[in-house]
Amino acid sequence: MLDFPRWKMWLVWATVIIGVLAGIPSLLPDRARQALPAWMPAPVVNLGLDLAGGSYILLEAQVDDIARQRLQLMEETIRTEMRRQQPRIDIGEISTRGGQLSFFVRNPAEVDGAVERLRALTQGVGVTGQRDWQIAVVDTNRVTVTPTEAGLDAALDNAMAVATDIVRRRIDELGTREPTIIRQGATRIVVQVPGLQDPQQLKDLLGQTARLEFKLVDINADPQAVAAGRAPIGGQILPYPPENGGPGNLAVRRQVMVAGDELVDAQQTFDQQTNAPVVTIRFNSSGGRKFARVTQENTGRPFAIILDNEVISAPNINEPILGGSAQISGNFTVESANQLAIALRSGQLPVELQVIEESTISPELGQDSIERGVVAGVIGTAAVVLLMLFAYLRFGVYANIALVVNVLMIIGVMAIMDATLTLPGIAGFVLTIGAAVDANVLINERIREEQRRGRTINGSVEFGYKEASRAILDANITNVIAAVIMFIFGAGPVRGFAVVLTIGIVTSVFTAVTFTRLLVARWLKTRPKQLVI
Repeated sequence: MLDFPRWKMWLVWATVIIGVLAGIPSLLPDRARQALPAWMPAPVVNLGLDLAGGSYILLEAQVDDIARQRLQLMEETIRTEMRRQQPRIDIGEISTRGGQLSFFVRNPAEVDGAVERLRALTQGVGVTGQRDWQIAVVDTNRVTVTPTEAGLDAALDNAMAVATDIVRRRIDELGTREPTIIRQGATRIVVQVPGLQDPQQLKDLLGQTARLEFKLVDINADPQAVAAGRAPIGGQILPYPPENGGPGNLAVRRQVMVAGDELVDAQQTFDQQTNAPVVTIRFNSSGGRKFARVTQENTGRPFAIILDNEVISAPNINEPILGGSAQISGNFTVESANQLAIALRSGQLPVELQVIEESTISPELGQDSIERGVVAGVIGTAAVVLLMLFAYLRFGVYANIALVVNVLMIIGVMAIMDATLTLPGIAGFVLTIGAAVDANVLINERIREEQRRGRTINGSVEFGYKEASRAILDANITNVIAAVIMFIFGAGPVRGFAVVLTIGIVTSVFTAVTFTRLLVARWLKTRPKQLVI
């Protein structure tokens, strides 16, 4: 137990030094931290929402939006498959009434062929044995395509996974540090952004689906029908607000010319003629070819730029746009244009998210919590240090050194892991300080017991560490199991407590057992004549 090979001794010291150096930057003020050499890594523990203050937002997905998008996508796919595959199948207009797609096959002899093509477009959902779409033939030549519940649930789950990632990318674009973004249930996303005191900017950014579409304006639509909100066949009515320069409503073709998912970049710039804020977008190669082809085929016709089902501009195509880039203009301010650019650059949300709950936490409340936590930690540490000194003398000094190293290593490990310290985390930190010396108490009392039995100095220390280590490992393994269960089944504050507690248990066992044993072994090499403990 007391024999340390050279490699093991260097490994212990390297672990301690790395942990201590990683923990020191978090204790330094900002000015001193900035003065550190550039080559020296300086990980810092991030403060949670309850300590640094910030904004809390709860987003909820609109399930009807997913169903509507799936119908629209399937409608376009059906039209493409029936037209492009050979032999071509001639179908009538596709209806979307009642949440299902239906259309007539003009030649009844081609109904079976149409059904086969449609079945190839469906797929199984997990291990349920169900398909995501149900195909049926009604009235000899009318085909219906109905979404299944299993298909909708799978689409919702995929959309929420993508939406969570897009929300994270949008917040990262704001330059904020360590946001907490987690799914809650099947349709909700929790967003916590420490340090952000203006939730309105966050709401505007996250509540924007950023679904960008380019569609042709239906120039043959009846103006009176459009004003009344009645869509022509094959078209749809979208709002075109007067503040965007529109008449209130606008009829557009349902088919999408180019979609926002084919964007590769979006930047806020200024119009060269009017100097007004605009958003310049750039398509990928596929989107650029589509945009060029459509503008070539429809020169002289107006097209609509649609953002989240609202027309923001409807300019004329004066000439073919062949460069793969375009400009979105409107009544933008610099801030609103920049927010739109961020939203488009990070990708469109696959589902509409609505803010159903929000709150702002003042940093003063967090500062008060930090100060009280620091006071509690200092008092607790000082009391433990004094107790160990009076109770165990030299071995108490070793225990106190291990305690200080343990505190720095906890901070260092959290900084390396990029973990966030919350108020419950401070509670776990203080609790760990009190429990960190438990192992040394067990070891020292066991050494005393062996000494009373008449063992030599080396024998007492050897058996003290050997016998106490078993109880220490058993006790701390059960604590780690409890902390892991809290992390798995808990949420928010409970998880923060569990993370700090787990890190503290691991580092305290290392410093109290391995590190102090190294210090004691080096002292025993001086061949002391008596053991005072």
